Amino acid sequence: MKKLQIRNSILLFTTAFIWGTAFVAQSVGMEYIEPFTFSAVRSMIGSLFLLPCVWIFGKREKSGGRDLLMGGIFCGIALCIASNLQQIGLFYTSVGKSGFLTALYIVIVPVFGVFLGKKPSKRLCIAVCFAVVGLYFLCMKPGGIRFEFGDILLILGAVFFSVHIMVIDYYNQRVDGVKLSCMQFLVCGILSLVCVGLFEQPSAAAVWSARLPLLYVGVLSSGVGYTLQIIGQKDMNPVVASLIMSLESVISAVAGWVVLGQVLTGREVFGCALMFLAIIIAQLPEKVEF
Repeated sequence: MKKLQIRNSILLFTTAFIWGTAFVAQSVGMEYIEPFTFSAVRSMIGSLFLLPCVWIFGKREKSGGRDLLMGGIFCGIALCIASNLQQIGLFYTSVGKSGFLTALYIVIVPVFGVFLGKKPSKRLCIAVCFAVVGLYFLCMKPGGIRFEFGDILLILGAVFFSVHIMVIDYYNQRVDGVKLSCMQFLVCGILSLVCVGLFEQPSAAAVWSARLPLLYVGVLSSGVGYTLQIIGQKDMNPVVASLIMSLESVISAVAGWVVLGQVLTGREVFGCALMFLAIIIAQLPEKVEF
């Protein structure tokens, strides 16, 4: 069981790494196309990428039947709402604030768990507190606390990312993870396409111009990242899973420093350290008390 937890932690950290480093591609892609178009295309790419994976790795697994269908629909709806709220919110607020507000799912997930009868331990509560403070120092600038329209969208997005994590936690024990991921992207892509038809007028030329960031985000962030999330979350406490995945904010900041030459301030380094400390506390054996 300990080996399984270590493996799942590595998978979730890999997910956070992919999501964190995919931020540059996501930003570049949004220079050419609008939010719903971006979400629709990346989701369809993710679903198509996973089809051969379903055939190769999932053919010996049970299809899941009704559970797979319902899980794919519910995960897809939650992911569609969350990702599009985040995408639109980026138009109205700063990158740093958006990273902080999106990662609020590390607080919302344990709150949801209480209502579902999954009260987090004192150790996990301490870890969440450290992570929130770390996120604040990493993402928020001094004097930058001011709620705007985009902030509301991002907070709502964090709520639905939390719902997505909890739905995965429920269906993970019932269906194959790769099939569930493929199904959720199909649903997310279809729903986003409906929104494209209602609110946007994309051109083939604009989508083609964004092909490289779309491929990067569609294959890695969507196809690989979210599939690793589903597999890694299996038999993992959703609060611990959300804490590990929140490291995408840290990785994004470090990637900006290494790749783009964006120097981390002492405040940001302190925030990163607090978040890593939160993950260490969350991974301590249950017998360790505070």
